[in-house]
Amino acid sequence: MSQREWIEKDFYKDLGVSSDASQEDIKKAYRKLARDLHPDANPGDAAAEERFKSVSEANAVLSDPAKRKEYDETRRMFASGGYGGGFQPSGGGFSGGSTTFDLGDLFGGGGAGDGGLGDLFGGLFNRGATPGGGANRSRPRRGGDIETETTLDFRDAVQGVTVPLRLTSPAPCTTCHGSGAEPGTSPRVCPQCNGSGIVSRNQGAFGFSEPCDECRGSGSIIDSPCRDCRGSGVQERTRTITVRVPPGIKDGSRIRLAGQGEAGLRGAPSGDLFVVVHVRPDRVFGRDGDNLTLVLPVSYGELVLGSTVSVPTLDGRVGLKIPAGTADGRVLRVRGRGVPKRGGGAGDLLVTVKVAIPQKLDEQATEALRDYLRAEEAGGFDPREGWAGA
Repeated sequence: MSQREWIEKDFYKDLGVSSDASQEDIKKAYRKLARDLHPDANPGDAAAEERFKSVSEANAVLSDPAKRKEYDETRRMFASGGYGGGFQPSGGGFSGGSTTFDLGDLFGGGGAGDGGLGDLFGGLFNRGATPGGGANRSRPRRGGDIETETTLDFRDAVQGVTVPLRLTSPAPCTTCHGSGAEPGTSPRVCPQCNGSGIVSRNQGAFGFSEPCDECRGSGSIIDSPCRDCRGSGVQERTRTITVRVPPGIKDGSRIRLAGQGEAGLRGAPSGDLFVVVHVRPDRVFGRDGDNLTLVLPVSYGELVLGSTVSVPTLDGRVGLKIPAGTADGRVLRVRGRGVPKRGGGAGDLLVTVKVAIPQKLDEQATEALRDYLRAEEAGGFDPREGWAGA
């Protein structure tokens, strides 16, 4: 692909977002499209598969702030015709506004670190430069990052768990082991670019550098392409990987698995896999940072007289002492029974006591309660003393 072809791709349009979309908007748009267009959801649909690849390519650039910045800057420069004005021939270079530029400088010909288009394309095409400004031997492009999701029960998320994930994504070809060449053969150095992946062309007084047409910028030619991957070194493959979720992970967290993303072309490094973890609410426990929370139903008598009750934890039950005279809604703490911490230890279990009111009493209990209320009044207890100006 030539530089101009690459620049003319509208990655924002592919994802259906505006050019000023936030990183979060880009992530949401990619998730939805990837889910809708995934080959597993559209078996045999070639159009959906091509669209899935386009969306993945767009996300690989726009989800990376550095690549996105380079992409935006390069497109702006080409859309406007150059730095601040249209490019017009002017002697040995181009004039943009009141300034004259040498095209070699724009494409990085003036040496490393000039900040011209050569630097931009170097990052976008994964192409580096030697200290003298020349191009290194081209390296096959790294595979794209991919993202998937998993949902865990609350207790598994708190305690940590190992889960299998089934993925369909580009992976190294099992026949050629990613080389792209038929077993028993090897790629050879491209004679046109001498393995650099880049060719220079002269047009009048100017020189242009672009990916080699012969090897498509890879620097090598495969005479006998692998019959299974057709020379790409990559196959769309369904695989199962095991993911270890660390204890204490929170809802919405992302786990990065290096090298588990899309396979790179012709043996290039694979991208990374990001797993977004969702956590189901628990019927008993809640969470406050590293602390677990729960609401404990108690009787009025247990609060007034004091008691020891059994409460659940993540690893069994413990006895909780309720002091006499405890107020309804008070929070009692059980130390070390909360969420495991990364550096060791655990948070606490915070227990909120809440009086459970009986909906129906038999005659004996009703009479006993009346006796108690009379005794309260005789003893001078007024629950509303000092309340609302009383």
